[in-house]
Amino acid sequence: MMDSLFNLQPAVLILAFLLDMAIGDPGWLPHPVRIIGKAIEKIEKILRSGEKKQKTKDRLKGVFLVLVIVSSTLGLTWLIVYAIARISNISTFLHYCSIALLVYLTSTTIAARELIDSAKKVVCSVREGDLIKARKDLSMIVGRDTQNLSQKEILKATIETLSENLSDGVIAPIFYLIVGGLPLAMAYKAINTLDSMIGYKNEKYKDFGCVAAHLDDIANYIPARISGILIVIVSPFVSRSLFTVYDSLKTMINDGRNHPSPNAGIPEAAIAGALSVKLGGPSTYNGIVVEKPYIGIEKTENYLYPAEKAINIVKIASIIAISIGGVFLYARQ
Repeated sequence: MMDSLFNLQPAVLILAFLLDMAIGDPGWLPHPVRIIGKAIEKIEKILRSGEKKQKTKDRLKGVFLVLVIVSSTLGLTWLIVYAIARISNISTFLHYCSIALLVYLTSTTIAARELIDSAKKVVCSVREGDLIKARKDLSMIVGRDTQNLSQKEILKATIETLSENLSDGVIAPIFYLIVGGLPLAMAYKAINTLDSMIGYKNEKYKDFGCVAAHLDDIANYIPARISGILIVIVSPFVSRSLFTVYDSLKTMINDGRNHPSPNAGIPEAAIAGALSVKLGGPSTYNGIVVEKPYIGIEKTENYLYPAEKAINIVKIASIIAISIGGVFLYARQ
């Protein structure tokens, strides 16, 4: 079933992607990321209870939390993969059961279906003229305040989160599945979950979560740039014009650094150029306005069609990424 515990078979990767696209993340199934999230909450509560906040201590506690979560996730996943490999040799029935379990666990690291469905809900609500529902749906996938956003701002935020989460939720997991199998991909999900829960620059987390945020930046450095390149490659298939390749690549190169994150701006700039829209600008978080540099050049006032095209870009880029991954794993074998 596998050459080593850190080496995934191409069939498992492809089947995992197909399973994710088929069922997404149903709430009734146990999901490793939810378990990781609960572990982070409990350990954080223990570490930060009863003591006055101090910069140095907060940072050390944050380092400890990161080490515990990431190392335990990597170790436990390795043990599970090891057990699956041993059980698969007992009988034919257990062999197929172990493959099914491995495929499911691998699929939990990929979030293509969830990303696409979430964006579709927002776009569908906007298309129907229900901005109240669109704002509510958007609030489930972005961190900014959504209650006062206009139609254009709702769609702009949807395009931004599609490009960012293409990297975080699809390309990065596939990249780490290829590099180090399920254990490394699950360790990446732990890093990404830590960042999403404690990697903020506000008063509460700027010290405690700074290591988690920096580690996430490092982990996403290569995947973000792969995502940008994939968006450039996919853009003419969606826009039906070769000129979008030039626009997407040029915007990615020129505006890719126009973002507080060293990574998120790369796919955002690529998709802004591909869709001829302007992303970034001021956004409100917990009532505080945060000014962000603009990305791209706006050539249309109606962002509905670009948002629909952004969903198709994510779909095609995900399929290309998983295909390349499968070929790479096959060649490595």
